[in-house]
Amino acid sequence: MATSTTKALTGEEPPGRTGAEGTARRRGALMHRLDVKGAPYAFVAPFFVVFAAFSFYPLVYTSWISLHDVELATLDLMEWVAFDNYVELWGDSRFWNALQNTITIGIISTVPQLMMALGLAHLLNYRMRASLFFRVASLVPYATSVAAAALVFTMIFERDFGMINWALGAVGIDPVNWEADKWPAQVAISTIVIWRWTGYNALLYLAAMQAIPADRYEAASLDGASRWQQFTHVTVPGIRSTIVFTIVLSTIGATQLFGEPLIFGQGPNGITGGADNQYQTLGLLLYEEGWKNYQMGRSATVAWAMFMLLVLAFVAQRLIKRLRSRTS
Repeated sequence: MATSTTKALTGEEPPGRTGAEGTARRRGALMHRLDVKGAPYAFVAPFFVVFAAFSFYPLVYTSWISLHDVELATLDLMEWVAFDNYVELWGDSRFWNALQNTITIGIISTVPQLMMALGLAHLLNYRMRASLFFRVASLVPYATSVAAAALVFTMIFERDFGMINWALGAVGIDPVNWEADKWPAQVAISTIVIWRWTGYNALLYLAAMQAIPADRYEAASLDGASRWQQFTHVTVPGIRSTIVFTIVLSTIGATQLFGEPLIFGQGPNGITGGADNQYQTLGLLLYEEGWKNYQMGRSATVAWAMFMLLVLAFVAQRLIKRLRSRTS
């Protein structure tokens, strides 16, 4: 077995680092590398601790309230009812109506929104004059408050003097009562959501498109691919992760939809989602139970139902992704 001195003379170990000294130096270098690699975790860990504290406490407290009969005026007086609130919610027709409205409004608003955002991002990705102006302008709806946007669209969809009914009357179509009828009301509310979030999602898609290497488009062009084929075979696969991210964000936003239908109702009907609950979402039902009926236990139960709906959507997305990966 060669000694450390022999290793140093033959070049296998640097001179001056023989024996215990060389071992100590190597150990110090190893610990230094571990410290450098672990530094990001040391900086990020406090953030996750604070995030977990402020995230799990509302979940635990809300779940505890949902197991009690408690009113808004007397939150300190709770009566244990176990899962009675969940049983009543399961048999409440208003819950199933709100769930259906949430799903339909979410689909009507999310699908056109993301498709329009994808097309807008594809156009902004080309070299064009005043491209910076158009990119900034696409963020203006997102920067507009929910209250201002909902009030403006409420006037646009007004039955007697709204711009939409005026345009329909100009082509011979009878005026539509956008608030009283179920599907027109949901379409009007979805229009507000589409207007506010299309530009935001378009900029997300644009940032992902600009990260795609240009040589992929050059190779596709040399193979004779048209612009549409490049879009479907290069652009869309290249931003697939961003598309999934926007779908998740849109699903969360649709589940928590509250401000648009509340202001669209113009008064007491906003809380109930219309006179017949024709556009009441889960967010409105939660608010009605807690702050109109003063039943905080039922309100917390609706909140947990919304949370479980998001969990189920996430699990379904993961299962679909795994099935696709196995089949491919």
